[in-house]
Amino acid sequence: MSGLGSVWLLAVFVASAAVIWYAGVRLSDSTDVLAERLHLGSAFGGLILLAIATNLPEIAITISAAVAGQLDVAVGNILGGIAIQTVVLAALDAAGVRPRKPLTYLAASLVLVLEGALVVAVLAVVVMGTQLPADLNYARLSPAALVIVVLWLVGLVLLNRAGSGLSWQEGGDAPDTQEGERGHSKGIKERTAASTGKVAAVFTAAALATLVAGVVIERSGETLFSRWGMSGVVFGATVLAAATSLPELSTGLTSTRMADYQLAISDIFGGNAFLPVLFFPAALITGRPVLPAAHRTDIYLTALAIVLTLIYMAGLVFRPQRQQLRMGIDSRAAIVIYIAGIIGLTTIGT
Repeated sequence: MSGLGSVWLLAVFVASAAVIWYAGVRLSDSTDVLAERLHLGSAFGGLILLAIATNLPEIAITISAAVAGQLDVAVGNILGGIAIQTVVLAALDAAGVRPRKPLTYLAASLVLVLEGALVVAVLAVVVMGTQLPADLNYARLSPAALVIVVLWLVGLVLLNRAGSGLSWQEGGDAPDTQEGERGHSKGIKERTAASTGKVAAVFTAAALATLVAGVVIERSGETLFSRWGMSGVVFGATVLAAATSLPELSTGLTSTRMADYQLAISDIFGGNAFLPVLFFPAALITGRPVLPAAHRTDIYLTALAIVLTLIYMAGLVFRPQRQQLRMGIDSRAAIVIYIAGIIGLTTIGT
């Protein structure tokens, strides 16, 4: 990549982003259809399979960085992407909600609040893991990476139980929310899709395209934007994170167009809770703990992601109805805080 001119690097970067977007749409549709036809259930289909599928660019970049021994790149890629993936909810709020009410008003559910709590809990363990000694590991595993995996799995079990019904009025759903059940868009896709074999082939092709494009966009973007004077930390937290969040954006827009607002938020929270699980395979590949390699900027971005998640959790509880700039107050606050957070990020040295 370093031998290419800036114009060609920009073209490669944009083309890779386009591939990620298009493949993300196909991944979303095919994942929902496979989850329905194979009877995988809402927990596996929505919170595991789709979370993995839409985070394939991050998976590719993390594994590539771990193989190369670039632990700081692996950590920065994972933690830098969570904050901006949360801000994707603001884009969904502005572009995808019909009727014109805030996204969190229409999607309000205690299950979604619990999913947000899982994100916060996982990120809290991440912060704790960054403070552990770098030589604290056993059988190529670090305590923090193992705890994150266990916490994520336990959270999925509890969320699956909560999804089947809570001891609250209307099963934890607020009144005047979306008309259809959560995940009803999957059934619509399943009935209009091709045969299972063709859907599986589309899923495989889209996954491979996303994996390749994820690596290419990281390599081309890092070279290009470093030439333009952007630091690697800021690039990873803004441009690269935005590009690799395109599958989540396309998935969310598809769900909101079908008035499945709860699934749109669930996909974002589910993906954010899954990303730190990648520290586990990264540690296995490198043979040493990954989190102690985190910079101050990574810990800063983790805290920013926690704040943004709490904002939307509050929106799901308080259900604001007033809109400005086609968004609820929670989305507007998230955008302002994210911009302020990125400005603050530029003042921190690695």
